[in-house]
Amino acid sequence: MACLTKTILIIVLGVALAANTGSAQNIDLAILERINPRHPTSQYWIQTSASAYWIPATACVGTLIYGLAKNDKRLKSKAIQLFVAVGGSTIITEAIKPIVNRTRPANAYPTLIFTNSPTAGPSFPSGHATLAFSTAAMLALQYKSWYVAIPAYLWAGTVAWSRLYLGKHYPSDVLVGALIGTASSYVTRWLTKKMFKN
Repeated sequence: MACLTKTILIIVLGVALAANTGSAQNIDLAILERINPRHPTSQYWIQTSASAYWIPATACVGTLIYGLAKNDKRLKSKAIQLFVAVGGSTIITEAIKPIVNRTRPANAYPTLIFTNSPTAGPSFPSGHATLAFSTAAMLALQYKSWYVAIPAYLWAGTVAWSRLYLGKHYPSDVLVGALIGTASSYVTRWLTKKMFKN
């Protein structure tokens, strides 16, 4: 687990450093231009993007309420693990944003990248991708079945794509957000297993 954490940390730092260099920025922008339309007004992608907030909250609260109603310790534990993973990944993402301080693509390139609404705050990494992938990874780890893992990761992938379609983030923002979210869930799961063996 320590090796996985170090590897992800090195990747995040490497992408953060490379994100603002000329050639890496050009690749990021070129990919984004191909995905982002001139008028990103599709309600499907707008609602998919918004689901990054309410699906993790619903999963946490719903699992906790069901666990309390059934007096099921395992379900209550799963709800707490999900809350810690999502919360931890959000804290990490929000700590990185002001350090890297990357300008949003639609603000940096207003004649090339278009968005459906004004966007403020740093771009790197994507908070939506972080939330979606921490939720998907934790659900996959907890339920260990393809019929949970595949839909969870497909949903997380569509959230990440929506951020590109809407012109809110560069591909590297979304990639690092996904890595942080996934790593947060793996680390949370590993730590809780170590701390609470029973």
